[in-house]
Amino acid sequence: MTATEASASLRNAIEVGGEPLTIDDILALAEGVAVPQLSQAARDRMQASTDVVASLHEGEAHIYGVTTSVGASVGTHVPRLFSRDLSLNIQRMHGCGTGQVLSEEQTAAALAVRLSSLSRGKSGVRPVVADRLVDFLCHRILPLIPSEGSVGASGDLTPLSYVAAALVGEREVWFDGEIVESIDALEAIGEGPLALGPREVLALMNGTSVATAIACLAWARARELSRLAACLTAMCSEVVHGNPTHFDAFVHDAKPHFGQVLAARWIREDLGYDGSAARGGVRLQDRYSIRCAPHVIGVAVDSLRWSQSALETELNGVSDNPLVDVEGGRVVHGGNFYGSHVGFACDTLKVAIANIACLLDRQLTLLCNPAENDGLPANLVGVQEAKACSHNGFKAVTIAASALAAEALKMTIPASAFSRSTEQHNQDKVPMATLAARDLARIVEITEQVAAMMTLACCQAVDLRDDALNFSERTSAMRSAVRDVVPTLGPDRRMDIDIQAVLDLLRRHALPLGSDALT
Repeated sequence: MTATEASASLRNAIEVGGEPLTIDDILALAEGVAVPQLSQAARDRMQASTDVVASLHEGEAHIYGVTTSVGASVGTHVPRLFSRDLSLNIQRMHGCGTGQVLSEEQTAAALAVRLSSLSRGKSGVRPVVADRLVDFLCHRILPLIPSEGSVGASGDLTPLSYVAAALVGEREVWFDGEIVESIDALEAIGEGPLALGPREVLALMNGTSVATAIACLAWARARELSRLAACLTAMCSEVVHGNPTHFDAFVHDAKPHFGQVLAARWIREDLGYDGSAARGGVRLQDRYSIRCAPHVIGVAVDSLRWSQSALETELNGVSDNPLVDVEGGRVVHGGNFYGSHVGFACDTLKVAIANIACLLDRQLTLLCNPAENDGLPANLVGVQEAKACSHNGFKAVTIAASALAAEALKMTIPASAFSRSTEQHNQDKVPMATLAARDLARIVEITEQVAAMMTLACCQAVDLRDDALNFSERTSAMRSAVRDVVPTLGPDRRMDIDIQAVLDLLRRHALPLGSDALT
């Protein structure tokens, strides 16, 4: 047994093709903490659909992409003699992706989502193809997939062509920490290139799996960001001696949007406020960035709940064309490769998350402004007395956070509104789902950076108060976690290393945020 095989044997197995998968299942497969296992029911379904396609092909039935060419060339007849050539050439012609390659996690997620679609047994794909995708995930053989080149309809044809290519021993993959030729990675695990059938290449490519994969990973990070935003709001309220009654259940139950109510509850719990007293408030009403934070974070919570339903429907459905009706013994042509729900979910969620970036940016400015922070030093300067005049504390951080928030907000323009007619007007209305997913992933990344800056500022403010022992358990725990990796800011220093240290805590789930369950 190789080291890779031994590692795979120690990981949890997630059955594919049985019970519906969740976003958290995809996350586990993407991170390599679990491996897929194809259910027997899925094997039986896949083989049955393959048999139907073979029978129809033998009988000279018209099957898109098998007996015809593809797209606007559907009128071109392809004799059986050339059907395998067509299949390979479909993969090869789509090797025109550009831009930064997907991360290893995004690529693994795309393999998992495609495996899920094929396991439904409506694509005319043999179980051996699914087995090879399982091998790729277990051994972390991950195709290099350029991020650009998909309009999100007819599926992610160009990105997924890199998956099909790797299965047949073409193009490059990540393997054992290096970029190698896929044929070499296959040989390293004792396998050779697959000879894919006439329907199988297009079935691998003709779905929304890349967009869905990117969206699922971004969704999981957005969920944690929403909980962090509530925690930071509580910290900010405490250090400026805000009025905790803004988060009272009575207020939010009076307009009971689910997300708003949950966000207010998170903040109350983090403050340790039970409604019995408005402890320490110095003003009747705080600035909107604190007082109305549950309404901002709540929109993200509600967007997460809806988009979870849409994404999990997508990843458990069949995104392909044509589909095989095993019971009816027929192939049915349609448009399930169309990524409209994924695109809309990403466009909606990215607006909500960008607004969290904006919210945290405003809270950071409030913390640094002596006119609003109830006696904290301007810019949270950590040097006192005569030398304080030569230090600027978090001044530059507020500028950087503002720039990041502006970038996030700029990217909220819905990608799905930018449909472009292409491919001789066959694809004349497209959802741009993959672009929307990439936008969401970038906005999440930006918002994490703003949140890291705000986390540092909140901890600095706690250190500057003389009432530190009176802070809530959550605020004290957050400060301790951050101070384990970043010291208090005294004299001015570079802070990019500090920001990255907090980002690492966030991405390792090492910040004590409390539950982020959306229930």
